[in-house]
Amino acid sequence: MTEPLYHTDSYLQRFEATITRVDAENHAVILDRTAFYPAGGGQPADKGALMVGDRVYAVTKVKKAGADILHFVEGDLPSAGEKVVGQIDWERRYKLMRTHTAMHILCGVVFRDYGASVTGGDMEPLQGRMDFEFETMQQELVKEIEDKINTEVVAARDIRVKILPRDEAFQIPDLIRTKINLLPEGIAQVRTVEIVGLDLQADGGTHVRNTSEVGRLRVADYKSKGKINKRIYVEVGD
Repeated sequence: MTEPLYHTDSYLQRFEATITRVDAENHAVILDRTAFYPAGGGQPADKGALMVGDRVYAVTKVKKAGADILHFVEGDLPSAGEKVVGQIDWERRYKLMRTHTAMHILCGVVFRDYGASVTGGDMEPLQGRMDFEFETMQQELVKEIEDKINTEVVAARDIRVKILPRDEAFQIPDLIRTKINLLPEGIAQVRTVEIVGLDLQADGGTHVRNTSEVGRLRVADYKSKGKINKRIYVEVGD
């Protein structure tokens, strides 16, 4: 099992680990611990490098495989048992952290003020989209939402991460904000992300410590994706 260091410290950029297994078929290595975020929940995987002695391996993709996390690398594969130093592409990661938090601000505002559940979402550095259960959406509503999410950025709300036993976590009202519960049945612990005073939900991604770090938000576009499914596109100021 790979220990996910990103669950407790999203700001960790460099770490030490040991290669526990080599996956030749996928041209990947599995580490005992990692700060690399694997793709999931709409957030893309991290990129960066693994240093093994004087050798440097570019990490091009990171993916969960059961309890393991695969690090896809370029070049000849290192060997199991070797010590590595991992380095995250921090500029890209921090943009994704700001973007992911922006999506939670959007989700929190829409749920709080309009009672709409999330039906889907996706993001790239400094831009993302979320789908909500809205029957109608007009320009006036979109402008209202944009103003409200920027108010939450300026409010400088702290963001807290906790890992709770499953039974305790599911006593929290409205913990799952997606229309479909995506948490596996067998999971024993649930990671929660709270924007204090605005939003609290189950989430496995990386976030900034305070909404003030996100930057100015702009609703770039909105579309109807069905009778009760409306899509909002958000851009994060660089």
